[in-house]
Amino acid sequence: MSVEPYFASLPQDARIHLENLRDIIRAAAEASNTAPLEENLKWGQPSFAPPKRAGTPIRLSWSQKTPDRVDLLVHCQTTLVDAWRHRFGELFEYSGTRAVHIPLGTPLPEEALHIMAVMALTYHRRKS
Repeated sequence: MSVEPYFASLPQDARIHLENLRDIIRAAAEASNTAPLEENLKWGQPSFAPPKRAGTPIRLSWSQKTPDRVDLLVHCQTTLVDAWRHRFGELFEYSGTRAVHIPLGTPLPEEALHIMAVMALTYHRRKS
């Protein structure tokens, strides 16, 4: 299922941030040799999955319950969010082992997000 209707349904600020995040994820996939990504909706959210055994999917989300931010989510059984918390500290807000919260109305920290995307897309490859 295409992710385009999801993006089209978002308020402008959230749509712009999430489309920019999608571009960062796609560039990270090219840089890490995990392209092409499988893009579809999982749990109603855009999901960007690398080839099996390379890494873990990245999902993006915006919610009316938290309209001032977007979220970048990974599988909760990875150590990614802990690694990001250690590496990037207070640059982001974190939620357990699943999510990074990115505020709207501020520029995206593109370099950090690129590194985070590479880490997720190559998670299993790096563990081997």
